[in-house]
Amino acid sequence: MKLFNRTPAQVRAAVAPTDRVLTYAEGPDGYVVATDRALYLGETRLPWFRIDRGVWDEEGLTVVTTEGRTHRVPLPEPGRVPEAVRERVTASIVVSQYAPLDARGGVRLVARRTDDDQMVWEFVFDAGMDPRDPGLRALAEQALEETRRSFGV
Repeated sequence: MKLFNRTPAQVRAAVAPTDRVLTYAEGPDGYVVATDRALYLGETRLPWFRIDRGVWDEEGLTVVTTEGRTHRVPLPEPGRVPEAVRERVTASIVVSQYAPLDARGGVRLVARRTDDDQMVWEFVFDAGMDPRDPGLRALAEQALEETRRSFGV
């Protein structure tokens, strides 16, 4: 029986010195490492507040960032990585509030806490709405101010 479960040197070397390893799994393309501050997919570091969602299936892990980029990692033996991804992404969300804008739909206002304890807000518009439309942006900004006042953030 092992008394200590030591993190392999390759895993420790792959993460920033300020990040604490929570769990990891080895895949065919290298390690996937969940730390207290980010998810490492090989050479790619994704801070938790930049991850919109993670989806696990029998073949591996799919991570979608808040910018809409998708990262797919084959991971036949995931260990506790899926649990850590779910917990950390959820923990980064401070506010998630839906605001109707007009007859076409609305916007989800999401506040996420960054590593340095700042708040980052994002707009997630309903399908079919153009986020570049100045009128919609103005309505969304107004909804954001109301939400900030309501939640005190």
